[in-house]
Amino acid sequence: MGESTEFILGSRVACSDGPGGELTRLVVDPGPRTLTHLVVKPPQRGAAARLVPVRLAGAGTAAIPLRCTTAQFGGLREAENAQVVPGALGDRDNGRDHQLSAPYYGPGGMGLAMAIGTGLGAGTAPLRITTDRIPAGTVALRRGDQVHAANGPVGKVQGLIVLNRGRRVTHILLDEGHLWGRRRVAIPISAVADFSDGVRLSLAQDEVRDLPPAGAARGAE
Repeated sequence: MGESTEFILGSRVACSDGPGGELTRLVVDPGPRTLTHLVVKPPQRGAAARLVPVRLAGAGTAAIPLRCTTAQFGGLREAENAQVVPGALGDRDNGRDHQLSAPYYGPGGMGLAMAIGTGLGAGTAPLRITTDRIPAGTVALRRGDQVHAANGPVGKVQGLIVLNRGRRVTHILLDEGHLWGRRRVAIPISAVADFSDGVRLSLAQDEVRDLPPAGAARGAE
């Protein structure tokens, strides 16, 4: 197998001339099981996340390097939009946002996952609508998405291992177990049944627990 790169959600991302931000999502084409884009949130407060084609991403240890300048990064397609609209519901008790998500497809063939802010109590605060923009037919993996074995949950998504040539996903990285016994495990992509409501596996919980830790999986490639 060829050389591969780990993409860990939450990692720092660096442009060629400065910081890019934080890796918040990994966009996967579930058909060929390839990584297509990174979603990177800039460090500037209120700045929109950017949809970064994976061809711009290199391999790095301290940070994921991008083959673009900060100016070029800023010109990439926005990965999310936020809009405030008048509404009849609001949360005036604790000020926290409560969101409902639903799939939506907009113009240009881009899939949008729409989250609508709602309140737990009656009020007149405006609604905030946030949309995540990814190519139609792809799925976005977030840190902490649930991984489901055939007979129940087994852990949370932490990242992907991807071949440098062709960008095919070889493993999904997850943290398995409880806080006092947690370890990072690499799930072979062949064990992934689908990407509905997180990641669903064809393996049982015991089979996941028998897998070697992530470092051993990388060494066996």
